[in-house]
Amino acid sequence: MTYILLAIGFVLLVGGAEVLVRGASKLAIILGVSPLIIGLTVVAFGTSSPELAVSLQAVFTDEPAVTVGNIIGSNIFNILVILGASALVLPLAVAQRLVRIDVLLMVVLSLIVLLLSLNGEVGRLEGLFLTAWLVGYIGFTIFESRQDSDAVKAEYAEEFGGGNGGIGDHPAFNFGLVGIGLALLALGARWLVDGATEIALALGLSDLIIGLTVVAVGTSLPEVATSIVAALKGERDIAVGNAVGSKIFNILAVLGVASLVSPTAIEVPTSAIRFDLPVMLVVAVASLPIFFKGIVTRLEAGLFLGYYAAYLAYTILVASQHDALGTFSTVMLAFVVPLTVLTLITIFYLEMRSRQASSP
Repeated sequence: MTYILLAIGFVLLVGGAEVLVRGASKLAIILGVSPLIIGLTVVAFGTSSPELAVSLQAVFTDEPAVTVGNIIGSNIFNILVILGASALVLPLAVAQRLVRIDVLLMVVLSLIVLLLSLNGEVGRLEGLFLTAWLVGYIGFTIFESRQDSDAVKAEYAEEFGGGNGGIGDHPAFNFGLVGIGLALLALGARWLVDGATEIALALGLSDLIIGLTVVAVGTSLPEVATSIVAALKGERDIAVGNAVGSKIFNILAVLGVASLVSPTAIEVPTSAIRFDLPVMLVVAVASLPIFFKGIVTRLEAGLFLGYYAAYLAYTILVASQHDALGTFSTVMLAFVVPLTVLTLITIFYLEMRSRQASSP
């Protein structure tokens, strides 16, 4: 029964996020908000609503490790898997200057979260700080979006443009969709957290491990669907913007709001400070040269997916204290990581040389 509830919780979360995004996007159009702003804020934030719902449920049921694991795991998943899978479908050309700015912000925020967590907890003061950043980020996004090219604006308008004037474009109908979406998210989050906690206890796993893996993957499904569909349609800026924007939202809104309303400070496990948070920061930094050369190729997508597989393998080996843990760690540190760094530097260097050669 626990596994059934867990599966139903996943379905409700994904369905709730989809309904919420549709309703919120239509309401924004009705209120005269530009499709570009909708894509950069409403959709990116809406697809992260499962993370927020699960994290709020976890803090009120005294499962803070699930909250922390969900945020860290989702952020690692967003870059390595969502962008990796999307770029495998179609190499992602990043033409939108705002996305590149967001990538820098993603790195800065990953570092800030690591620093805020060094004392072992994130309290209300830190939550207020992150929430204030969220307000500033939304304002900055709206202001900067006016500088984007007509091609980028047309791409978003095609995806999030107006309707045909039917019942689906009526404000009351879309307010109803938003309400239904929020209700599905709340119910799905409750069942997901309860089911994941019971499974963790039954398997002898920590709440952090469950949050980093099962819950993180489950709550990231809306981002997966949105980015892959956008890539299939050739709307590459939307695919990238959704993944990066969702990661920023996870830090500023999910962690910020959860720590702001939590009855007590959210405890950050020592293992997360020593390993998972640094991994989240390294993943963000490693994506910089790829984004700033303007394209995510299939080769880089393969590297992203391979590293997520390695991260999952390491997490599982640590949780089970498997004998292969020592050998796996040695291979990763001595061979795989240096080789990947060298590959990324080479790719970036060749791209820059190519641009210099082609410029007049």
